[in-house]
Amino acid sequence: MVVTIDGPAASGKSSVAKGVAKALDIAFISSGLFYRAATYTALTRQWALGNDSICAALKQVDINLVPQGRENQMWLGEEDISEKLHSDLIDANVSLVAAKPCVRAWVYECLKQVEGSFVIEGRDMGTVVFPGAAYKFYLTARAPIRAQRRLSERNSNLQELTKAIQERDAKDAKQLTPSPEAIHIDSSDMTLQEVIDHILRFIQA
Repeated sequence: MVVTIDGPAASGKSSVAKGVAKALDIAFISSGLFYRAATYTALTRQWALGNDSICAALKQVDINLVPQGRENQMWLGEEDISEKLHSDLIDANVSLVAAKPCVRAWVYECLKQVEGSFVIEGRDMGTVVFPGAAYKFYLTARAPIRAQRRLSERNSNLQELTKAIQERDAKDAKQLTPSPEAIHIDSSDMTLQEVIDHILRFIQA
């Protein structure tokens, strides 16, 4: 069984997906970590983010996702880079990297190797990577709400975060077309548990 949860930045996809995966006792996969790992690798190795050469370079490095319960570890060779992938610098550059079709193709190929049952969150999991998923959801929330939720994770202030999220939405627009079968959920006025319960009720029904 595959459950996809797509949506814009900071919409709570990871937290919701982890909760759903725990309730269903299946794995949780964060597709966005591949894009963040690619961005981190490009920045630390001083690759040109806007150049197509990044695609060939990615094929020469060893980037792997390892599910650990409800968490995911990202490895670059023998280095665990998981804790380095959530920063303002990565946030500001990941859309530029993810916009490249060859980078997305690389991520899709990595994800399609995942076996078993799992809940996966991302931008276009239900439309491109797993179009045959048993259950598809599209999670969103108003930009100021998403910024407020992310405030504790970043060094920016609320105004800067709101602007950054709106800019990220504009960059990600091409990847944010929901699957026609997806159940839309606006979590602006819902708690995390309410969103999880809503999804579980739909699946169990």
